[in-house]
Amino acid sequence: MIYPQQNKFIRWFFHHYILNLVQRNFQSVNFNGVDVDNDKSILLLANHFSWWDGFLMYYVNQKVFNKRYHVMVIEETMREVVFFKYIGAFSVNKNSRDILKSLDYAAELLKDPRNLVLIFPQGKLYSNFTDDINFEKGLQKITEAAAGKYQLMQVATFIESLQYKKPTVNVYLAKADDGLYDLTTMQQNYQQHYLNAKAQQIKITV
Repeated sequence: MIYPQQNKFIRWFFHHYILNLVQRNFQSVNFNGVDVDNDKSILLLANHFSWWDGFLMYYVNQKVFNKRYHVMVIEETMREVVFFKYIGAFSVNKNSRDILKSLDYAAELLKDPRNLVLIFPQGKLYSNFTDDINFEKGLQKITEAAAGKYQLMQVATFIESLQYKKPTVNVYLAKADDGLYDLTTMQQNYQQHYLNAKAQQIKITV
């Protein structure tokens, strides 16, 4: 397992780099307000459809949650993009016993109210136009181990260009029931949020 590394200078550099990268490449990043309990950490579940996902959620965290950002990333990607570990990324290897270390580490992070942990429960990239969101196993172990310490946030993100040269990002946020620990129930709850968000997205006209 690859753990996050602390380096204030490198983190400062990439913090500004990511914010600037998002602002330069998108017409706008739109998101709704959501109630946040500052006394609890945040488990953020998001759909995974592009290279941009982690950067966009970093941006949203800065604008909405203002927590210490952490994200679970496939170990192969972590080895290819070395700087990820300096902005809160930690690895997971689904084909190794190390996966238990990653799940336990995520749960420990959630016990600190200053933290946000981003997880893409689909486990791999899917089209931004898919209708079905299926969760991989492992998430339930995290939620059970950190029960009562975190607040569960759901995010569905869609990107479209429409009338602009640069694409617009629409981020739909919703706070879920903190008592959701069962994987099937969490998936059904997220699926409903995702479909509601998609229904709002396709109604957009200019």
